[in-house]
Amino acid sequence: QVRLVESGGGSVQAGGSLRLSCTASGFAFKITCMGWFRQAPGKEREGVARTWIGDDNLYYAAFVRGRFTISRDDAKNMEYLQMNNLGPEDPAMYYCAAIECGSWSPRYNTWGQGTQVTVSS
Repeated sequence: QVRLVESGGGSVQAGGSLRLSCTASGFAFKITCMGWFRQAPGKEREGVARTWIGDDNLYYAAFVRGRFTISRDDAKNMEYLQMNNLGPEDPAMYYCAAIECGSWSPRYNTWGQGTQVTVSS
């Protein structure tokens, strides 16, 4: 059974940083592309960052603008999102997902509970 558990969200001031973590189980993490998504109230879920298998071919949405870094630890079945210089456009529920490589399409119809990010000015 695919399971994804996100953590690390919280409330920070504008310009602050957070590091999100995702623990994955139930599938072959090492050979699976992974991504981070977010969904703000009233908006559709959008892709934030994604990795190919391993740490190669990292891809970021345009709004990231060099502020976020995605990484993964295949030995621990974990994915991370380091977020720096958080701004008013970043508050949302953040989710990790196994994805089809090179796309934002989820590989499994399973989402975790997400982790909430709040940014105050």
